[in-house]
Amino acid sequence: MATSSIFANFNITDKKTAEAFVAALDASAHDPKRTPVAPVKPPLTDHAAIKAFLAKRKQDK
Repeated sequence: MATSSIFANFNITDKKTAEAFVAALDASAHDPKRTPVAPVKPPLTDHAAIKAFLAKRKQDK
């Protein structure tokens, strides 16, 4: 979602639209937190591992 949509201005003029908007806000507040699909790999800190990774990346090009 683009961050500019957070700052959008809109007018609610009827009761039905207001109720739908409040229901959507309520539903989004109760949704479970997003969980990553793939496990997160720790960053490479070993110099030899970094060199091997960059060498492999260079060969793929």
